[in-house]
Amino acid sequence: MNYEMRDTFGMYKGTLNGPGPQLMGANTLVGNDVYNHKEESLGDIKEIMLDVGNGKVSYAVLSFGAFLGMGEKLFAVPWSALTLDTENKRFVLNIEKDRLREAPGFDKNKWPNMADKAWAKHVDTYYATKQPGNFPDSV
Repeated sequence: MNYEMRDTFGMYKGTLNGPGPQLMGANTLVGNDVYNHKEESLGDIKEIMLDVGNGKVSYAVLSFGAFLGMGEKLFAVPWSALTLDTENKRFVLNIEKDRLREAPGFDKNKWPNMADKAWAKHVDTYYATKQPGNFPDSV
């Protein structure tokens, strides 16, 4: 299901300067499909993680690898690593499936401390991103 189908309140009627809405409700993002540049499904967004200190989205928690509810692994993907494909109403993560399988992930019953700077640096390094405010440039 995509974000427009979840827009029961008409939030996305107006777009100002870009392809797609300027602001989106977090609950409409949960469940959105994520594909890679090869049009392969990588899973769907299970949760949106906000940095309460700076008021920005830090991660989208992606579910990948589940088959009939078994073997699901979660990945905290830096928000800046995702792009919105407005034509297909889904998100795109520019990563090979095999590389995602090897990404830092976690079990749905044992989440990491995403506020830990060392953990954040490890994830950012893997996805070649940098979360604003997570750690100084000198670290």
